[in-house]
Amino acid sequence: MKALAVGVATLTLALAACGGEPPAPEAEQTEVPEELRQPAPALGEGAQAAEGQGTPMAERVATLGIVNKRNSLTREIEMKPGEARRIDDVVIRLSACEKTAPWEDPPETGAFVQVNVNERPDADSEAVWTRVFSGWLFKNSPGLNVVEHPIYDVWVKDCAMRFPGEEEAVSSSSSNSQ
Repeated sequence: MKALAVGVATLTLALAACGGEPPAPEAEQTEVPEELRQPAPALGEGAQAAEGQGTPMAERVATLGIVNKRNSLTREIEMKPGEARRIDDVVIRLSACEKTAPWEDPPETGAFVQVNVNERPDADSEAVWTRVFSGWLFKNSPGLNVVEHPIYDVWVKDCAMRFPGEEEAVSSSSSNSQ
């Protein structure tokens, strides 16, 4: 046990000596910088649910996963379209989330996200916010469009929304089973 304590103390001192900090037990959410607060890009008329065609975009909730590959901290965040969230040195902005109707095959869930990272272009520069990804991410096809960054990875886990007729299908299937 003493060897573990000495190892942790050595790691902490080594990180402090080179200007780093020891890994936090949990990633912190901080305020989104002013320059990244502009509204999410409009996706056109097709992105908004037509009258009676499902949950309006403003009421949908996407569940995204994010991992910091340096310290293996994984987070799950829920966001509504138009929302931006900062976790440590990454800002994730959600513009839209979509899900195929339950009766459609193949099932697919996607989200349009933008990922900005606060990083130094080179060792002599100050950190600046850089957009590292802007596009659709798909749950069932993660290799189709990938956030390519050496430290952060972001993926879609779910998009909570309803479709017309779902309530009737659920109630009729439960009454048939009795």
